[in-house]
Amino acid sequence: MRDSKPRILLLSAYDAASHKRWREQLIELLPDYHWQSLTLPPRFFQWRIRGNALSWFDEPCLQEPWDLVIATSMVDLATLRGLNPQLARTPCVLYMHENQFAFPISQQQQDRVEPQMVNLYSAMAADRVVFNSAWNRDSFLAGAQALLNKLPDAVPDGIIERIQQKSDVIPVPIEDRLFTNEPRAINRACPHMLWNHRWEYDKGPDRLLHFLERLEQSRQPYNLSVVGEGFRNHPKAFGEVQTRFAHRLEHWGFLASRSEYDDLLRKADVVLSTALHDFQGLSMLEAMASGCIPLAPDRLAYREYVPASGRYESHEQDAEAEADSALHRLQSILDTPPVWRSPEAWKASVLAQRYRTLVDELIEAGRC
Repeated sequence: MRDSKPRILLLSAYDAASHKRWREQLIELLPDYHWQSLTLPPRFFQWRIRGNALSWFDEPCLQEPWDLVIATSMVDLATLRGLNPQLARTPCVLYMHENQFAFPISQQQQDRVEPQMVNLYSAMAADRVVFNSAWNRDSFLAGAQALLNKLPDAVPDGIIERIQQKSDVIPVPIEDRLFTNEPRAINRACPHMLWNHRWEYDKGPDRLLHFLERLEQSRQPYNLSVVGEGFRNHPKAFGEVQTRFAHRLEHWGFLASRSEYDDLLRKADVVLSTALHDFQGLSMLEAMASGCIPLAPDRLAYREYVPASGRYESHEQDAEAEADSALHRLQSILDTPPVWRSPEAWKASVLAQRYRTLVDELIEAGRC
C-alpha cells in the first residue's frame, strides 16, 4: 500500500482541443494519482514543436521529483530530458496523437524534416511510445524508416525495431455518456447526413463538395449538417457547399454548446468522412457510439473500427472517382441498412484499465 499518491507530470506542448480533451480525460479516468499539467497554447506550429523545451527551460516543476512523465507527440522529449537531468532519470511515456510523417502536405507548408526529427528523437528518448491507432503507429514507423534510408551515412541499425518493441496502441477514449444501448432506425427515404470534422484541407472539403454534387445528381433526398471547429482562413470549398446546398442544410458551422452537438449526434442518420488524414477519428467514433451509421473512405484508422459495409473505395488521386464510390456505398446502406456496431472497445470505462496498467508498470519499473 502506497503512503502517498504517485506523482505524474503531463506535458502538452501544443494543447489543441483534442489534446486538451485527452489530457483532462486521462486525469479524470485515473484519480488515484497526483497530476500536474504543463501546457503551451496551440499556435506557431514550427516554433512550438522545436522550441517547447526552451519555452519550459525555467519551469520549476521540471526540477521536482516525479514518478512518471507523460508527454504528447508535440513535445521535444529528447531535448527536454537533456536539459533537465531530473527527467532523464524519470520514466517517460510519449503519447502520439499524430505523427509528422503522415500529414498530407499543403502548398503552404514548408519542408517537414525538422518536425519529423523531433518526433523520431522523442520516440527514441521515451521509455514507452503509445499511439492512438494502429494506423498512426504503422505510418510513423514506415515514415521514420523512409527518412533514415535517405540519410547519407552513420545511421545505426535497428532504430525502428527498438521503437516498435516499446510501442503500444491505446486510443483516445470516447465518453461513456455518448454510447447508446440500442440501434435506431435510419431515415432511408431522406437521411440526415452529418459531416463533423475540423474545417481544414486535410479533412477533404473538396471531396465533400464532389460527393454532394453526385448526391444531387442521383435525386436522393437528404438533409445535411456540416459542423466542426473552424478557423479564420478555411478552404473555399466550404463557402461553395454553404451556397450551393443551402436548401439541404440543417446545421452549419461550429456548435459551441456541447449538449447541442450531442443532440445532433443522436439525430443524424449517417456520419460522413471525406478525410485524407485522420489519425484516430474522434468525431466518427463519437457519432457511431451515438447510433450513426458510418460512411468513410477505406483508408487511415477507419479500417480499425468502421465495418466494411460502411467503407467506400479510396481514390486519393481521383476525387471524382471517390465521390462515385461514396455515393454507391451510401445507396447500399439505404437499400439494406447494415447491422449497427457500437465501438465498445473505444469506451472510456473499457480503456481506463489499459491506461492504469501502463502507468503502474512504468512507475514500478522506475522504482526498481
